[in-house]
Amino acid sequence: MNISSISGLNTDFQLNDVDTSSVANNNEAFSSLLDSAMNMLKETNQYQVNAQQAALNYALGYTDDTATLMAAQAKAMTSLQYTVAVKNKFLEAYKEIMSIQL
Repeated sequence: MNISSISGLNTDFQLNDVDTSSVANNNEAFSSLLDSAMNMLKETNQYQVNAQQAALNYALGYTDDTATLMAAQAKAMTSLQYTVAVKNKFLEAYKEIMSIQL
């Protein structure tokens, strides 16, 4: 089945019909959103590494400061929960977009 065999399809679409500035703005917005999400993942990963390092330092006796250990673990847990919440919202939005009938 090729595209021209679909009834009711307007094949007279011209590139001039597309507002290229709108497309460029949407691409920039999506790129910015993607960069922000990637930075959030990197930050979450760094908090996890810091929490693991703090736990290791405490376990090996290099430090006896439990407040620092608890703070590092709390930051890592909060960041992870936030990242998972953002991921879930993104997936919900993706599913909603995919269910739109064209």
